[in-house]
Amino acid sequence: MSHDIEERRMTAPTALLAMGPGIAEQLFGARQRARLTALVETDPGLVAHRLTDPDPDVARALAGAELLITCWGAPPLTADVLAAAPRLRAVVHAAGSVKHHITRACWERGLRVTSAAGANALPVAEYTLAAILLAGKNVLPAARRYRELRAPHDWRAELAGHGNYRRCVGIVGASRIGRRVIELLRPFDLDVLLYDPYVDAGTAARLGAEKAGLDELCSRSRIVSVHAPQLPATRHMIGAAQLAAMEDGATLINTSRGSLIDGGALLPELVSGRLNAVLDVTEPEVPPADSPLYDLPNVLLTPHVAGSLGDEIHRMADFALDEVARYASGLPFADPVTPEDLARMA
Repeated sequence: MSHDIEERRMTAPTALLAMGPGIAEQLFGARQRARLTALVETDPGLVAHRLTDPDPDVARALAGAELLITCWGAPPLTADVLAAAPRLRAVVHAAGSVKHHITRACWERGLRVTSAAGANALPVAEYTLAAILLAGKNVLPAARRYRELRAPHDWRAELAGHGNYRRCVGIVGASRIGRRVIELLRPFDLDVLLYDPYVDAGTAARLGAEKAGLDELCSRSRIVSVHAPQLPATRHMIGAAQLAAMEDGATLINTSRGSLIDGGALLPELVSGRLNAVLDVTEPEVPPADSPLYDLPNVLLTPHVAGSLGDEIHRMADFALDEVARYASGLPFADPVTPEDLARMA
């Protein structure tokens, strides 16, 4: 270890927390808080909810901060904010996307940026795996029908066309989450297709999937799970044609962003009962109170809970603190974010 690194280890960097109200209290448990204060010079009780025209205490802390630790609700780091933070060198984001607060000015300043997107991908992939396996068994419609019948029934006959043996599952997007889902599917006897314009057939095979076009994936897959980023090019990428290509009784899963699916085209397919859906995200984020999605027996609608929540938030905190430790030791980030990455991030 070099003398410079040793010297950095002897002098802890000064850090400021910047995130939405109440987030720091959820993010840092007692163990994480103790580690935070051991790694950096900071006041864990001082959290910047805004950096434009900040409170005097926040303004002083920002002026001396070498490191910003951000999470959900982080204020944008505009050129004016950066001008008030002359010592700022890096941003550690204890959540997924940095698009909401990392601006062009950050890259022009040469700030180092890292994100806990990899840590946040894990619970989303786990949610998706559960949804895929339950969809293969037709669990949601079967459970609702059982509730209606409340009597003995020939379930083997009714569910004869279902199951998870050699079932075809289509993954849309080789994002962190998409790749993790493919990895989690490996122990199962499922055939996996992958659509991603940036992935070639060889890479798809190494991941454990067969490369396919989007329309082909939709027509061949009994279950289609969406994991692409929200970009202008991906808006309504699952539209009327792709939905029509899906076989009767197929299930569409979306844990990415609601805008990736044409909701106007999807709703008739769900109302008719031809398709099933597991929707953790919608457009708008909360459907109107009179939306049929809340009551359709073939739809599992959840309130954007696939990502980190509860004790899972501490996983993101632990990852962020690992990155803080690397920075404090003069090491590169394990998972840096670059301007080029933003074009493919959610």
